[in-house]
Amino acid sequence: MKIHKIYIDREVAEFPETRTICHRLNRPVEYLDTPETLYRSIANAPDPESFGKHVLWLTRNKGAFLRDCPGTANYTCCNYRILHIGSYCSMDCAYCILQVYFHPPVLTFFVNHGEMHAALDQLFSSAVVSRVGTGEFTDSLIWENLYPISSQLIRRFAVQDHAVLELKTKTTAVAGLLELPHQRKTILSWSLNTPRIIASAERFTAPLDARIRAAAECQAHGYPLAFHFDPMVIYPGCEKEYVEVIDQLFERISPENIVWISIGSFRFIPALKTVIERRFSDSGIVYGEFIRGLDSKMRYFKPLRIKLYRALADRIRSRGPEITLYFCMEDDEVWKKSLGFTPADHGGLPRMLDRSAVRHCGLDENAQSG
Repeated sequence: MKIHKIYIDREVAEFPETRTICHRLNRPVEYLDTPETLYRSIANAPDPESFGKHVLWLTRNKGAFLRDCPGTANYTCCNYRILHIGSYCSMDCAYCILQVYFHPPVLTFFVNHGEMHAALDQLFSSAVVSRVGTGEFTDSLIWENLYPISSQLIRRFAVQDHAVLELKTKTTAVAGLLELPHQRKTILSWSLNTPRIIASAERFTAPLDARIRAAAECQAHGYPLAFHFDPMVIYPGCEKEYVEVIDQLFERISPENIVWISIGSFRFIPALKTVIERRFSDSGIVYGEFIRGLDSKMRYFKPLRIKLYRALADRIRSRGPEITLYFCMEDDEVWKKSLGFTPADHGGLPRMLDRSAVRHCGLDENAQSG
């Protein structure tokens, strides 16, 4: 994370979290009553999406810290809960929806952690299994050098038995987490892709081998793990290369330590295509065989998705037949033709994942499924 300047919402100027970040970064600071001037400067930059990765906006989360995953109409959702710690990312992936989701995109970190912890207290008081993650609007681990938010959350989740925290990343920033008393209530997870896609479409992320090595380190320190093959990109030879990633993964990681693996293919709203063409002119990922899906996103033709999914699922099952494998935002036909069942056959996708969290993370077996 290469921050050139910090902009601070005057309302949070004296928060201890703000002071800690400013001390650690030691960068020029400007105080603002509203972010409008900051937003205008980003919007007027030649490459707003890049410019927004190098300035930091410290402010209050004025909405809910805990939110339900919005899901996608007509596709199966896992009922994940998002812990909204901040937004945008210092890495630069061609397919990233955050490039168009925020207007304009700017690295934002929320510092009103008292309210965040109050929301967690309420969550922990419920006798319902909850799966919570910080990696929906940002990468979970890019913030650790600025403020140890993930370290604090790991300690918070360790002392209760109804909720599990998932920290999803494309980094290797785990050194400060290894010795924490996590009590297996935190799942460390990595987004994985083929070396070809990482090199061409995932700028400033860790290489595949480095991600797997970091996962193996966490495994050695008792953390449960998860992996996400999403978005998978279809190109000549991709099936062989994705299967090779699976083989490389299981050379270092024991199937018994994997809570779940998700699979999903590249999909995008039309507005993202323009951004990718402008910012990643050498990338051809938007020129595949796409059709508009039921959610108005462009998706690969269903037979192409199913063929790739089936190859990946077969390889995963050959190495870890008991691993909970699921799709992110696919319909029952894809589930049935790729995996041989639908979520309803197992009580629904949320129940499938809750059961796996209970089994691997030591959650209360008597807690109700969320």
